Amino acid sequence: PMNLRVQNLSKHYGATPVFANVSLDVAPGEFVAIVGESGVGKSTLLNCMAGLDHWDSGSVHLGGTDLGTLTNDQCALLRRKQVGFVFQAFHVLPHLDVAQNVALPLLLLGTPDADRVSAMLEAVGLGGLGARLPQQLSGGQLQRVAIARALVHAPKLIICDEPTSSLDGETGRKVMELLTLVARSPDRCVIVVTHDNRIFEFAD
Repeated sequence: PMNLRVQNLSKHYGATPVFANVSLDVAPGEFVAIVGESGVGKSTLLNCMAGLDHWDSGSVHLGGTDLGTLTNDQCALLRRKQVGFVFQAFHVLPHLDVAQNVALPLLLLGTPDADRVSAMLEAVGLGGLGARLPQQLSGGQLQRVAIARALVHAPKLIICDEPTSSLDGETGRKVMELLTLVARSPDRCVIVVTHDNRIFEFAD
């Protein structure tokens, strides 16, 4: 089963520390929130956990693999298979319809599966909207497209950066309930970076 182990992780920009000596274990089936004000390094820490950014000292192990020993290409392949991302800005592709956006991780893995895409859209409450373009959707719907895309290839680690910041209270709650449900899978873990204190009630 997937687990994430961060040990004594530190990163600097020049002489300025972004964070120092961060250690964290995330177990399968766990929902962890990293909470703090804007600008304290949460997103940078998240990027380091996923091997998207480099760090100065310490280590990150994902499912037993030391990310620090991988090449950029090896790290990208590991993320493609094992990690799902949900970003604050959604990052949906405007020229692709909803179903095509959600299908992207499967296409990258060479395992297209229209039925799985359809089932995932149903699961996030977007059944029947697969043919719509992103500009035809609300912010809450776009965030659910991003979540469906992050989950469609059954990744072991789900990483979310401020997933509720652009959503109203009720839509944000529905998004968090969905992520909580996902986190309860015994072979997955979910990490959410946020400055939204409402996340406290959902996280372990």
